[in-house]
Amino acid sequence: MQQLSLPRPDDWHLHLRDNELLATTVPASASVFGRAVIMPNLVPPVTDAQQAMAYRERIMAEVPAGADFQPLMALYLTQQTSRVQVEEAAADENIIGFKLYPSGATTNSAAGVTDIEALDHVFAAMAELKVPLLVHGEVTTADIDIFDREKVFIDTKLRPLMERHPQLKLILEHITTSDAVAFVESMGANVAATITPQHLLMNRNDLLVGGVRPHNYCLPILKRREHQLALQKAAVSGSPKFFLGTDSAPHAQSKKEAACGCAGCYSAPAALELYAEFFERMDALDKLADFASHFGADFYGYPRATETVTLRREPWQVAATIDTAVGPMVPYWANETLNWQVEK
Repeated sequence: MQQLSLPRPDDWHLHLRDNELLATTVPASASVFGRAVIMPNLVPPVTDAQQAMAYRERIMAEVPAGADFQPLMALYLTQQTSRVQVEEAAADENIIGFKLYPSGATTNSAAGVTDIEALDHVFAAMAELKVPLLVHGEVTTADIDIFDREKVFIDTKLRPLMERHPQLKLILEHITTSDAVAFVESMGANVAATITPQHLLMNRNDLLVGGVRPHNYCLPILKRREHQLALQKAAVSGSPKFFLGTDSAPHAQSKKEAACGCAGCYSAPAALELYAEFFERMDALDKLADFASHFGADFYGYPRATETVTLRREPWQVAATIDTAVGPMVPYWANETLNWQVEK
């Protein structure tokens, strides 16, 4: 196969950051994806509809001419989130739901949730009004090993949450373990998950063997190969519960290659090509359209795309760095060859 056309895909988990960096990050995604769920972990965080619409305007100002791109705004869940804010979100077609960051779990998560159980009234309102909850699924207590944080969160927080609110629409984002796959598969149709390219293509050996590789460092952290294999199996299974979410997270090279390097892989410049690389390795290119273009839209209740994008089988090398307003940035898969590229 030398060419593959599929409905324009959607990115159901994307970090664009803000202000001057939008000139780089928005075109990189808008040139390929039709819709994207925009993460709210700015400083300060995007916690209400008014802030979200202002942020959305800044994003739309950087969308290239002719690109049909729809940012879907997630609101940052805090201990102060109220039913009124849930009602406002439910009434705004540009807001997709609330993002649950356990406090301290990842970049700019200090304002995140510290007591999930205390927010039961908010989750009840979300279930009633059909407002999705997007979850970064990790505990953050110091006594839990970083490689076990997802499993412990599922066992101690998510399963009890879904027992209390069985109708809640929940997306476990950027899953990294066989435990997460099993959890999603055990739940009803109102629970799904996104999977990133880095967690499909790599495991923790790619982070640690031969020296620490900061540009492969992300949170949740890469896990053992056995977990990678479980994610790979889920992605190509044809199950509508698993779909594309890059978690593309831009950081300046100086912030990644530092004594305390930032977590995140900036995959947007080659996102669809990276997924194509994985699906071809799995001899499953026929499953890419469902994973990238259909299942996420179906789960969130959006129409499937009718416009198409075309991938051409022609090897190319991902750039070593990308110039941005905050300095050079090293993209995920830098200097490596990919076999597919999007026709622009």
